[in-house]
Amino acid sequence: MNYRQLGRTGLFVSELCFGAMTFGGEGYWKAIGAQGQAEADKLVGRSLDAGINFFDTANVYSHGISEQMLGKALGAKRSSVVLATKVRGRMGPGVNELGLSRGHIMDSVHASLKRLGTDYIDLYQIHGYDAVTPLDETLRALDDLVRQGKVRYLGASNLAAWQLMKALGISEHKGLARFESLQAYYTIAGRDLERELVPLMKDQHLGLMVWSPLAGGFLSGKYRREQQGPQGSRRVEFDFPPVNKERAYDIIDVMDGVAKEHGVSVARVALAWLLHQSHVTTIIIGAKTEQQLEDNLAATTLKLSPEQLAKLDAVSKLPPEYPQWMLEFQGKERVPPTQ
Repeated sequence: MNYRQLGRTGLFVSELCFGAMTFGGEGYWKAIGAQGQAEADKLVGRSLDAGINFFDTANVYSHGISEQMLGKALGAKRSSVVLATKVRGRMGPGVNELGLSRGHIMDSVHASLKRLGTDYIDLYQIHGYDAVTPLDETLRALDDLVRQGKVRYLGASNLAAWQLMKALGISEHKGLARFESLQAYYTIAGRDLERELVPLMKDQHLGLMVWSPLAGGFLSGKYRREQQGPQGSRRVEFDFPPVNKERAYDIIDVMDGVAKEHGVSVARVALAWLLHQSHVTTIIIGAKTEQQLEDNLAATTLKLSPEQLAKLDAVSKLPPEYPQWMLEFQGKERVPPTQ
């Protein structure tokens, strides 16, 4: 297992992060996974043995059950790992039991600490944008948690570039703890992140945590034009996140060729492609079975050749959009002349 620096911090995390969204299977989350405690213990134990030191969950996953199960599965190993969770989602019927208000953040962090069985959270992330609560209120509340020692680092998830940059500007201007990472959807079949957010993260030295690296299982190799996946598979039950399927099938065809050259799964190629992207810090894997976990772990040793990377980039690259094509055009004017 390799370890990468999380943004500009002094914290190093494994290039694979174990995601506990499949733990519990309560209500809405049953379509994603329903692992019980015994299964969670095995998956977490194997991840630890493989060198994974980064574990991610959220208070909203199975209404808190995921946090409880992850905390139990880590047990005494908790102090040797980087533990991340999130706040924003609805945690009860009350009008104030969601969002990023100071009240909801404070209530949520204490509940998460109790469920996880710990007295601090390594990375506390907002789970999206709250259009109602002023960013100042959210950031001041989060800064207080850092100062109190309940939280060590802050992160964000699912923000637009302007929202993230505005938050970073407020934090710098007011001397508040800032977001050090972004958790975002990114796959070889969904490279939208590269338009605005990747340049922002590079400029501001933010870490990137990738969620759903297999596009909700669509890049697992189970789905082809002539094959819609086995009955009961996640995409059959829950067709999310959105994917341009025709475009993705072209990408899968190329990945299949690369996979055959290495004698590995299509899923492993999809994960390896992400690990070859310099702006990726860690990939969140949410395996349901030990077999899936082993295949995901093996992606860390799959080295793609320059020729294979070029093929994958060609079939998956984003079509040009404004203002990117204008920025690239104007950028060429500023290239120093060669002697």
